[in-house]
Amino acid sequence: MNRSRAILLSVVAALAAVGLAVDPQGLRHARTLREDVARIEGENARLREANEKLRLELRRLADDPAALERAAREELGLVRPGDVVFRLEDHEDRAP
Repeated sequence: MNRSRAILLSVVAALAAVGLAVDPQGLRHARTLREDVARIEGENARLREANEKLRLELRRLADDPAALERAAREELGLVRPGDVVFRLEDHEDRAP
């Protein structure tokens, strides 16, 4: 039983190899698919890393009032009463 299963698997693998070799698009398509998989796996790894950084920042914002205040000041431009705000402009932003 195992021998016949191994023979069947070998025949199927050989037919697939012949099909890929005979069809010129088959080998190119297989290579393109492998490249796509590698690219997508790399992108997934980058996204996992970005997600982990966001999770850490979320924990900091939830647990640390100073981190929450820092984020509010930096991202929302909030200031406390009595703070002095200096606004700097680039030359490129000015109209002549």
